[in-house]
Amino acid sequence: MKLIFIRHGQTDWNVQGKIQGSYDSELNSTGINQAMKLSEKLLSLNYKFSKIYSSPQKRALKTAEILSKSSNVDYVLMKDLQEMNMGKWEGLSWKEVEEKYTAEYKKWYLNRRYTKTPDGESYEDMLERVLKSIDKIINENTDDVVIVSHSAVIMCLQCYVTNTPFNEMLKFKTKNANITEIDSSLFNIRN
Repeated sequence: MKLIFIRHGQTDWNVQGKIQGSYDSELNSTGINQAMKLSEKLLSLNYKFSKIYSSPQKRALKTAEILSKSSNVDYVLMKDLQEMNMGKWEGLSWKEVEEKYTAEYKKWYLNRRYTKTPDGESYEDMLERVLKSIDKIINENTDDVVIVSHSAVIMCLQCYVTNTPFNEMLKFKTKNANITEIDSSLFNIRN
């Protein structure tokens, strides 16, 4: 079974280089167009999927709604698929974070998997909650499914299944409305 991960379409904060995290931003007009083109691409490439799962955040939800309408496949919201909570860093650029939170940023940068952002999560916190959702999805399905989520979620999952250190996660950076396929057999879920 394939898990077809899709990063949501573009938001204004993506364009402005702001960290979104748990902030519930909406797709901009480009993001809506990206979601529509992505839907067309999935159908033209003959992707077969029986269900769509989505983060409840507006940017992912709208992407899932567009895909659901074009494919006639229902979508299900899963709270734990939402983006990492970046705490006080949300709304800032990475440069602003380095300047305003120098000590916290350095500590986080050196051990980003396990270090929490100020008033936020660590990547490990996020990974643990997302893996619970992935386990549920795998156990409920035998056919391929689409999972509409977020950049950090997809990067962390790729680090997890490939045993890649989290300080190398940017090699898995995905653009808005892109597809990342991961075979469900690669998930060795920890309970």
